[in-house]
Amino acid sequence: MITFVWAEDQKHQIGIDGHLPWKLPADLHHFKKITYGHPIIMGRKTFVSLPHLLPGRKHIVLTTSLTLKNKYRDNKQVSIINSVKELQDWINKNRQQNLCVIGGNSVFNALKNQVDCLEKTEIMASFKADVAMTKINYDDFTLVKKESHQPDSFNHYYYDFLTYLRKEK
Repeated sequence: MITFVWAEDQKHQIGIDGHLPWKLPADLHHFKKITYGHPIIMGRKTFVSLPHLLPGRKHIVLTTSLTLKNKYRDNKQVSIINSVKELQDWINKNRQQNLCVIGGNSVFNALKNQVDCLEKTEIMASFKADVAMTKINYDDFTLVKKESHQPDSFNHYYYDFLTYLRKEK
């Protein structure tokens, strides 16, 4: 199963300067809960934006960077994949697992017709950003879970955790 995991603001913005435009600790906790124990698929920019390798997850990185390939050559927690075709081959071999796609936009776009589950955090605010989420046809999905949350002393915005599953064809 392929699951997209992301957060977006009311304008569908997901990033600025290679980082999240907001601080929302509850979303980071939710992200960890969803992705822990599963491979996480991402592009180079998303990978380098991480503060460190995320424990309990294999990092699958789509990039042509020889620097990253050499740096992580012997690291069993990181696999560098050089092309969308090579990524597709890897996905086909590992489909029995829940594969979590965490960004960026080009990776979401490459896999949007194959995604089975959407795990979206919707933040009820607008932020300055330079990257918007890939357009997803929500008519192909059914909302199966919604958790609404109020602002608190750590999370300063209203936000919803939304889970969608692809409709049967």
